[in-house]
Amino acid sequence: MERFHEHPEPWGEFVDVKVNAAEALERQLRRATPGSVFVSSACDGWQPIEEERALTRECCRLLVARGFQINALTKSALILRDLDVFAGHEATVGTTVTTLDPTLKALWEPRADNVEDRFRIVQHARDAGLDTSIMFGPLLPFVYDNQDAVNALLERAADAQVDRIWVDALNPRPKVWPSVAGLLGRVQPGLCERYRYVLYSPKIRKAYLAGLRDRVERATKRYHLEGRVSTVFA
Repeated sequence: MERFHEHPEPWGEFVDVKVNAAEALERQLRRATPGSVFVSSACDGWQPIEEERALTRECCRLLVARGFQINALTKSALILRDLDVFAGHEATVGTTVTTLDPTLKALWEPRADNVEDRFRIVQHARDAGLDTSIMFGPLLPFVYDNQDAVNALLERAADAQVDRIWVDALNPRPKVWPSVAGLLGRVQPGLCERYRYVLYSPKIRKAYLAGLRDRVERATKRYHLEGRVSTVFA
């Protein structure tokens, strides 16, 4: 995103508000064919400033009013405010969870809502008659990706009766490695080199992802989630 608008602040320390988003979308919808819209793939649509601005809410309202399907994914219970927008329309409401361990959550997702609040999103969405989803990821190599961790995640999804489950691995996207390396350097410096290999050594990454996929498949069978779980890593 900074290709278009550079910032002196580090990633995660700034937010750009597209104040005319709803107006621009409304113009586009006059000629757009209804389809499926994912909210959001890169930047959470329900981060704290949305409580004040309500831009995501209004954009979703415009989309469902024009017959678009919404697939909403967030780490914020603020989305519960907008269940009335989705109710009665073709919409899936979901959340992202990286770990069930509160200590690890505080390190890796310090600004996200707590995990129980995120599972509350799924519960309330189901109660509202909406389809639900959950993204488990990125699973943390050598920290929260062993069989017990994967089992725990999929067991929670099974208990919550989630309709659709995705599992993702840590990916070498721009801006990812500096943040990860900085955190590991503070809390687990011995893992820095192992993470670097998993991200950037093709041979090691291929073997790592094959092992992770196998663990996901085992957990899927254990909790009878066949047909509901997908891995989204290459």
